[in-house]
Amino acid sequence: MKNVLILNCMNNELIRNSGQEQLHDSPHDTMFDDSNRRLVLFNDEVNTFDFIIEALIDVCDHSPEQAEQCAMIAHLKGKCVIKEGPGETIKKMAGQLTTLQITVEIN
Repeated sequence: MKNVLILNCMNNELIRNSGQEQLHDSPHDTMFDDSNRRLVLFNDEVNTFDFIIEALIDVCDHSPEQAEQCAMIAHLKGKCVIKEGPGETIKKMAGQLTTLQITVEIN
C-alpha cells in the first residue's frame, strides 16, 4: 500500500498514512468500536461547493467558515479530513453524506 498524505482541516495538520492503517472502501462494510476514526471528504466533479458546504454544516456540525475551508482543501488537494471522533458517530455521518451522494471514507 502506498503512503497517503491527507490535510486535516479540523486542525490544519498533515496526516501521513504509512500503509499501516487499513483504509476502507465503504463506511458501511466495517464494524466500528468507539476508538477515534477520521472521516475523509473526497473531491468530485459533481457536487457544487455550496452543496458540500451546506452538507458539512448540517451533518458534521461545522461552522460556515470551517465547512468552506474543508470544501476548498478537498477541491485543491483531492481530499480532506472533515471530522474525527468515535467510530459509531463517524459511521453515522458517513452514511448521511453518502446518502447525499458525497464521496467520503472512514479511516
